Amino acid sequence: MVNKENDNFRSVTENPCPMCMPLGAILPFKGIENAMVIIHGSQGCATYMRRHIAEHYNEPIDVASSSISERGAVYGGEDNLKKGLDNLIQLYNPDIIGILTTCLAETIGEDIERISHDYLEERGLGEYPLIPVPTPGYGLSHSEGYFLALKKIISRLARPTSGHQKINIITPNLSPADLREIKRIFTLMGAQYTLFPDISDTLDSPYTKAYHKIPEGGTRLSDIAAMPGAPATIQFAHTLEDNLSPGHYLEAACGVPLFNLPVPIGLEACDSLLEVLHQITGNPIAGSLLRERGRLLDAMIDSHKYNAQGRSVIFGEPELVYAVTRTCLENGIKPLVVATGSRNKNLFALLTGKSGNQLIDTRFLSEADFTSIRMHAKAKGANLAIGSSEGRFLTEREDIPLVRIGFPIHDRVGGQRLLSVGYTGTTMLLDRITNALLEDQQRHYRLNMYLNYFSGEQETR
Repeated sequence: MVNKENDNFRSVTENPCPMCMPLGAILPFKGIENAMVIIHGSQGCATYMRRHIAEHYNEPIDVASSSISERGAVYGGEDNLKKGLDNLIQLYNPDIIGILTTCLAETIGEDIERISHDYLEERGLGEYPLIPVPTPGYGLSHSEGYFLALKKIISRLARPTSGHQKINIITPNLSPADLREIKRIFTLMGAQYTLFPDISDTLDSPYTKAYHKIPEGGTRLSDIAAMPGAPATIQFAHTLEDNLSPGHYLEAACGVPLFNLPVPIGLEACDSLLEVLHQITGNPIAGSLLRERGRLLDAMIDSHKYNAQGRSVIFGEPELVYAVTRTCLENGIKPLVVATGSRNKNLFALLTGKSGNQLIDTRFLSEADFTSIRMHAKAKGANLAIGSSEGRFLTEREDIPLVRIGFPIHDRVGGQRLLSVGYTGTTMLLDRITNALLEDQQRHYRLNMYLNYFSGEQETR
């Protein structure tokens, strides 16, 4: 029996685990060359999202706003949006613009598809790529917003294309360091590729004296347009439902074979990626990758005697939660609480189907908030948390050490440089996890020793 709940018995949400849908939808546009985004809603929404993203990546984040006021909330914000687009184009001269809605715009019924069409006609911009994405903040989480934006971009830009050798790579919200590692693995395997989205440079830019309004880098529009001609799509979205899946769209609409894989964290997931690349390209697995695999195995041997003491709570975006949970199971760490703020139907079924009795005592939380996560982590006796810095309350209130991974990381520097994918990234993640367990053990061993001694003394008496 699956031990699952969404805490519907609680009448309120406190300190929610997910962020809002339009925030997630900004990130794919930040991974496209010379792209910009405008938020159709109040100025406060755009300011909050800019700050939230900037604090994680430590980079300037430009997001435009239609700045709907009280008057716009009553009479409609169409004029605001069109003026905002005029200003954005004049100031930034982007090659593509994403238009994202907010709670306010959706509540008053703004039709951004029609407004976008009318704007292009009125300004004589022809086929200029305006990409409207309906993302009410009260709809789904930032994870669904991210994938919806990916699908909308591909469905708008993709064109019938003759066959070529570039494999499509579609990723969830990973760090720039993770994306650079994925590109390195594909290069070592002799595979040509189109990575979408590619924030490896745009959200982790080298220092330059000259300021660029739009950072250099990102996936080229011409490469996105040519994705229907790819020999295959490798999509790291194992738990994603088909209606949000860009890879499923390319397969159904364009006939591109889809390999839907887990994020390559952990031995099994990394092996699966290399097997698929060997199948697609026919190239042998690179010797350097095999050596990195051996080093991961050695790290697993080094740490297994410590990891057997691990009792973890894992939370975050579904794809990362799935990958980290599987990695914990590979290394003898018991997942006691597995939680996501998203409304994902596949995550827990895939985990229990894959892991069987290993997760029989695990508490699964869907659409979770941190109050419920903390409550169950305490009840289960967790001694390790793995997730974003939003879980710092687990450390502050329950003394559970937190290993930071994913988005956002606001209370540490370098979230954009955290490497967790591939054999090398998994080794680094495993070291971070094991060292957190060791530090916690050494911090508490005297107290535990005394408690055990006096407990035994009382039993003797």
